[in-house]
Parts: sequence; structure tokens; C-alpha cells
Amino acid sequence: MSHLFPNYARDTIDLIKGSGSYVYDQEGNSYLDFMSGIAVTNLGHNNPKVMQALAEQADKIWHSSNLYTNHLQEQVAEKLTKGKDYLAFFCNSGTEANEAAIKLARKATGRSKILSFEQSFHGRTYGALSATGQPALQTGFFPLVEGFDYLPYNELAPLKEQLDENVAAVMLEVIQGEGGIIPANKEWLQSVAKLCKENGSLLIIDEIQTGMGRTGTFYAFEAYQIEPDIITIAKALANGIPVGAMLGKIELAEAFGPGSHGTTFGGNNLAMRVADTVVSEINQPEFLAEVAVKGQYLLDELIKLSEKSEKVLDVRGKGLMVGIELNSPETLQQTIQELKVQNLLAIKAGKNVLRLLPPLTISQEELTKGLEIINSVLLK
Repeated sequence: MSHLFPNYARDTIDLIKGSGSYVYDQEGNSYLDFMSGIAVTNLGHNNPKVMQALAEQADKIWHSSNLYTNHLQEQVAEKLTKGKDYLAFFCNSGTEANEAAIKLARKATGRSKILSFEQSFHGRTYGALSATGQPALQTGFFPLVEGFDYLPYNELAPLKEQLDENVAAVMLEVIQGEGGIIPANKEWLQSVAKLCKENGSLLIIDEIQTGMGRTGTFYAFEAYQIEPDIITIAKALANGIPVGAMLGKIELAEAFGPGSHGTTFGGNNLAMRVADTVVSEINQPEFLAEVAVKGQYLLDELIKLSEKSEKVLDVRGKGLMVGIELNSPETLQQTIQELKVQNLLAIKAGKNVLRLLPPLTISQEELTKGLEIINSVLLK
């Protein structure tokens, strides 16, 4: 019997090794990885530079606590803020980054209400879960944290109705990931940013899945020409070592003074050394341009597939974050299993969306091979 809680619907394969775009199970079977540990291993598995950084830091010091200066945190913060007037807080995960963002927004504004969106996903701890606009995920955990309202995504009128002097922040994903790979309309998102500024409400952009180059820009919001007040990132920040970060504009610093918020493990030396390497590797114009090109190729080829397959209702996404909406949840589950039989791993999003999140380092040959497998399954 298992000694683990059954809170995950686990597959029977046990992935024990990885290399580049491939993972290997306990039986020695290889799989082309089109999920990257759910958008985590953006630089692929067993990346040489990441492994070197990990080994070098492991030989020095893993943890020193946040009671002391940490030059590695300073280095990573400088790279993440990219010359803009933001400050960083490091934690262990995406949900922790969003908890910090919620606390900062309320404390800095003196307001209590947070507006988020239907089908959003911001995490599973109480504040983050309360911001998540998916009732199915909240069932059984009431009472939730007060002060959260959920609005239709990509619709401006409901936001205008709700945005008042009690709203501390509007919180959103540029592309709703768990909700079904739903991109924000550019004009809508720019209007949201404008309305927040006019109302004195903060704009929190959740980049936990979309950030770190996943969509072809370092942060997904950069393609929308907006400037959030708070940004949250995690997942791919250290390519699999647990770490998260919240970035906030420098004028919010006073709200997070000594004793206001903290973490034991967040920003530890091991995670920061790896994150420093990962950020340096991804935040290069040539690397990001390549991701955008590969992503457009993937999207174009899947749109061609959608025109031939009765199973496909829609294809959407940006960069190497693409969703294939299928005609039913049953088709989705069957497709995921058939892809696995053909040695390709993918994951669901929403009720009936096949989510593709290959490593950003995937080769053109591997991408083409993956598309051939997907075509063979969805054209059956």
C-alpha cells in the first residue's frame, strides 16, 4: 500500500531520469517531454550549466537564513528587475509568491478587496486559493479568506462596475494556464492596467507559469506594453529547485518593512545560485527570439491539424505554451493516454484542453517529432 495521501491522480510511471527534452521511467522507457514538469524545466533536464551551478553551490553553503546579507539574492533580484524600479522578495513556490503579493497589496493600499478572474489559478494555500476563480478547487475548504471577487476574463464592463475605493488590487494571469490556455486580449489588458492606475488599485500579474521565457518574452506581460505594480514568478525560476519570487515597485517598500513578512527557506543559497544561472541563460535576446520562432511553428502546425481533425475545436497560446481544445473531457483523457503509449508526455488544462509545455531548449527535430505523434493521435 502507499503511505501517501491520495490527493494526486498519479500515473503508474515513475520518472527516474531526464536528459534534455527526454525523461525515462523505471522500466527504461523514454518519453519526449511536452510538459516540462508543468512549465518548470524550461532549460531541459540535466542541463549542464544548471547542474554545474548546483554542484558548485552544494559544495559551499546551502542555507544561511534571511537574518544575514545574501549576495546571491541581490544578484538574482537585479537580473529579475531588469533595470526597473522593483524590489524582490524570495520564497519557495508560486502560491507563496501570490500570498506575499496579496499581503503587500492590502498593506500598501490600506484596502481589502482583491479582484481576480473566473477560471484563474493562483495556488492552493488559503490566500492564493481564495484568489483562484475555480469553485471546484475551493469545495470543502470554506470559509475562505474574505474580500475576493471573481470577474469574467477578457470583459471590461464587469471590472468597471466592481472597481471602487475598496479595491486593493486586480490580480490576473496574462495567459490563464490551468484554466485552459486562455490568452488576455491586448486591448483589454491595457485597459485593465489603465483603470487600476486611475483607481489607485495595484495590478498584480501572476507570471508563475507564463514567465521565464515561456511565451517568447522573459515576462509574458512585456508583449502587452504594460507595467504591473507587482509580479509573481516561480516554476521555471530555478529549473526544478523550489523557489518563487514576488517583485513589487519600489514605492511599496515601506509596507514590507522588517517583521512584516518572512520565510525560513525562501531565497536560500542553493536555490539562488541555480536561479542566477537560469535567469542568465533565458534572459538573452537570441534565446527568447528562438523560443518565439519555435512557438509560432508549433502553433501554425497545430492550426493546420485543427482544420483536419474533428476532435479539435480550437488551438491557442503563445510561445511554447499552447493549448489544444478538444471536443470532450473523454477525448482529452484518451488522447493523453495514447500520446503516452507513443512516448510523449502532455498534460490537461481546464476540462478539455491538451496543454503543451515543452522545454524552451527543445530542438526543431524534437519539436517536429512531437508534432508527428500528436497528429497521429488526433487524426485517428
